[in-house]
Amino acid sequence: MVKPNEKLAESLQALKMLQDQGHRVIRSKALSRTHRERLLKAGFLEGIIKGWYLPARPGEPPGSTAAWFAGMRDFVVGYCNARFGTDWHLSPEQSLLLHSGERTLPLQLQIWAPEGNNQAVELPHGCSLFLYRSRSSLAAAESNEEQGLRLVDLPDALVAAGPGFFTQQPMAARIALGQIEDTAPLLERLLEGSHSSIAGRLVGAFRAVGNEAFASILINTMRSAGYAVQASSPFERPQNPLPGGRPESPYVQRLRLTWEQMRPEVLAAFRGVAPSLVPSPGVVAQALEDAERRYVADAYHSLSIEGYRVSAELIERVRNSTWDPDGPDHEHRDAMAAKGYFEAHKLVMEFIGRALSNPSAALRMHEPMSRWYVALFSPSFQAGLLKPSDLAGWRNDQVFIKGARHVPLSKEAVRDCMPALFELLETEPDTAVRAVLGHFLFVYIHPYMDGNGRLARFLMNGMLAAAGYVWTVIPVQLRTEYMQALDSASSEGSIAPFAQFVARLVREQTQAPLPRPGP
Repeated sequence: MVKPNEKLAESLQALKMLQDQGHRVIRSKALSRTHRERLLKAGFLEGIIKGWYLPARPGEPPGSTAAWFAGMRDFVVGYCNARFGTDWHLSPEQSLLLHSGERTLPLQLQIWAPEGNNQAVELPHGCSLFLYRSRSSLAAAESNEEQGLRLVDLPDALVAAGPGFFTQQPMAARIALGQIEDTAPLLERLLEGSHSSIAGRLVGAFRAVGNEAFASILINTMRSAGYAVQASSPFERPQNPLPGGRPESPYVQRLRLTWEQMRPEVLAAFRGVAPSLVPSPGVVAQALEDAERRYVADAYHSLSIEGYRVSAELIERVRNSTWDPDGPDHEHRDAMAAKGYFEAHKLVMEFIGRALSNPSAALRMHEPMSRWYVALFSPSFQAGLLKPSDLAGWRNDQVFIKGARHVPLSKEAVRDCMPALFELLETEPDTAVRAVLGHFLFVYIHPYMDGNGRLARFLMNGMLAAAGYVWTVIPVQLRTEYMQALDSASSEGSIAPFAQFVARLVREQTQAPLPRPGP
């Protein structure tokens, strides 16, 4: 008699065959009813709409958004390819948004296709597709960065986008304008379509961001061809000039503009929050002693936020060297995490000590961050749970944040953005801005396959403690508020909830440290 686990293995093999053939989403007709029901019951499939499924991970609680937001792009691509072949793409405005480095999809994706029906398709968790029947398709291509979503080419999208895009998405519009290296593709589309009013909008837009050369080429060429072009800026507010030289990656541009845009809200949240010490060589011992007293609470809460089940007793065994990596702790995931946290924490404390004696040292983060990461995972490497290449540097694969709409940057974009983040940390004069935006943008980029949350909190406290603030613990009881505040910054562009959250904890824990966890 065939055992249940053997039957499930047979169904998983059928699912694997479909995935090996390139199926990102699974249509009901691609699997037998028996396989489909078995996989659904075991949690390996998740129903999206009638007749359509996404591969999922078992064990997710009912109503979890994790599988959906990780697989949303795959579903949209698979569904649209099945309905329209390759004759579809996102709207020009949404294409520009993603071209500009935005990594959170709108809740409603607008699909342009000649075979669309001008109707909405309701999807899980408040998402939907609107299938707009377009007269024809614009020039578009699959984006590897967006898991195959078809984006309108940049020049076509700028010409086709309405004026509301510049007022509703000014950051994306600035970045898109900054990606244009040659006016010829724009002029070709403007002249072919006799788009004199659109030309006036683009001339005004280039002038608004300081690119007078491109503005002059556009207006002079259009007027020479007999078109009456009236330039007018489509932006509601004045814009800072685009940086000179060759355009940076859109992800780097978005990083810089995000820092610039969010900085005032962080300063406002920390108004009246003062450090408890004045950094100087004379306060090093006092500051380190205070941070050390908070270590057990910090390790307990930081590891618990990541889902590790640790106790104060385990933390003390690690600190007192009674942790036995060759005995019962050899394959204990939680013990490995606690040991790694302890080793990384020691390096953070060394960093704080140096920075209190020499404040400029707190601004140079690339080398310390690399050391913290290696220390965090060295116990797992030494136990044979990780490969040597896992400690080599930035991640080499895509990652997803459980339950978050925001999808971290591609591995290629990570390599562009991390030097830019270190530069922003080094040039920022305010401690609170470095701590809050350093933490947020570190997890926004998600440069490592694992450990990003712990390292971001180390970064935050490294910045705070090096400037005389107390080491501030984020309690596991506030995990939901913490994650929602970070997601609000990533998905909605609002840093205020996270800045206010951190400022509140700094105030409270300056008055009294978080209590040591019980047994």
